[in-house]
Amino acid sequence: MSITATELKMNLSKYLLLSAKEDIYITRNGKVIAKLTNPFEERVEIAKSLFGVLPNDASLEQAKAERLKTE
Repeated sequence: MSITATELKMNLSKYLLLSAKEDIYITRNGKVIAKLTNPFEERVEIAKSLFGVLPNDASLEQAKAERLKTE
């Protein structure tokens, strides 16, 4: 979702709630200046999507073990 900085100022609480479900890009003069996102997003899912090296059911502990094994 993309919104203007003015819209964010007027409805901050609404967008804070929405940011738990999706990333919100804040624009000023048509350019993206910030991203409002959930800081607790599942990190293992991000790693899987970036590298594709972990099985679908890998836990965080398994991901750490795999990382240590390859170093």
